[in-house]
Amino acid sequence: MKRLFKRPMARRDLLSRGAAIVGGSALAGLGVATGGALGTSTAFAASDTEDTAATGSAPQIDGGMSTIGNVGTEINGFDAAAMLTDWDTGVVSVDDDGNRVRSFVVEAIDKDIEIAPGVIFPAWTFNGRVPGPTIRVTEGEIVRILFRNLGSKEHSLHFHGIHSARMDGVPGTPGMIGPGEEFTYEFSAKPFGCHFYHCHALPLRHHMHKGMYGAFIIDPDPALHPEQADIARSRLLGSRQNRQWQELVMVMNGFDTNFDGANEFYAVNTVAHHFTKNPIPIDKSRPVRVYLINATEFDPINSFHLHGNFFDYYDHGTTLTPSSRIIDTVMQCQAQRGILEFSFADHEPGQYMFHAHQVEFTELGWMGFFDVRERSA
Repeated sequence: MKRLFKRPMARRDLLSRGAAIVGGSALAGLGVATGGALGTSTAFAASDTEDTAATGSAPQIDGGMSTIGNVGTEINGFDAAAMLTDWDTGVVSVDDDGNRVRSFVVEAIDKDIEIAPGVIFPAWTFNGRVPGPTIRVTEGEIVRILFRNLGSKEHSLHFHGIHSARMDGVPGTPGMIGPGEEFTYEFSAKPFGCHFYHCHALPLRHHMHKGMYGAFIIDPDPALHPEQADIARSRLLGSRQNRQWQELVMVMNGFDTNFDGANEFYAVNTVAHHFTKNPIPIDKSRPVRVYLINATEFDPINSFHLHGNFFDYYDHGTTLTPSSRIIDTVMQCQAQRGILEFSFADHEPGQYMFHAHQVEFTELGWMGFFDVRERSA
């Protein structure tokens, strides 16, 4: 099909890869708005043998580098902003040996989700959301996860952490289960840090880009780190020291909407440009801690850049002292993660941008703002 328009800064022209025109004309299909705003067709001919591709009305890109329109919760059932602080802490019990146990239920579910205004993506999800639930436990606890496969393909849970081979969730282990089956994963939570989980079924890239991943945070036990107990307590969810912080989890991800092995949209917490249109409220008097995870498939590197400020960075979150100090940009390969800590206490109120420092990623959805001001408790 002949190329009609070029999307600003796009890696590829979607129409040259088998895209279908939506609507009654080429202009309607391309989503061209009055005033010169350009968009792209988002109904694609499926090039994946197992799935249909993303469909929907075409999003438009305005002069402010943002898609036009909003994504609600009607289709998704989840909100990108709520995911920032939606910790799943499970159900706590004590076993016969006196060990503290946190129990969870995770279900694999096939579900269509809206990743940009009018763009519906056929996802594979954990608990009906992308990313999956942010599982948060404390160092040394027993983690028990009942995994049910309600989807149409074989799936598993693979946790980045320390555990036995039997609990690794890779092909050949009992945690790799077919549709209608279930398995219980159980292991001790270690080491502390900002971790990751995902499906490890083959082909791995297929299961990853379809949305089967989530954050796995292990808070340090202050009793195990007496020389840095105060720092450890600041990370321990629910402690007095922790409540002084504003904690956010951001999972960087991308979506290959026409299944050509490259992404057409990028985001944190799935919805392109959500935090451009809905800046994250920040109380300038309280420090900020971001749990940052790169779940982007098909691109070897993603990044985070903070405007007007610098942060300390804890690679993988497995130390209580920074691995890098006073930086404003960090790169992560896929599955790499870390903790960012920074403060706006000495800043004037305003909206401070954050984004990937790959311009293409920014213009295709991975950009947002912190709305910094004095806020009441």
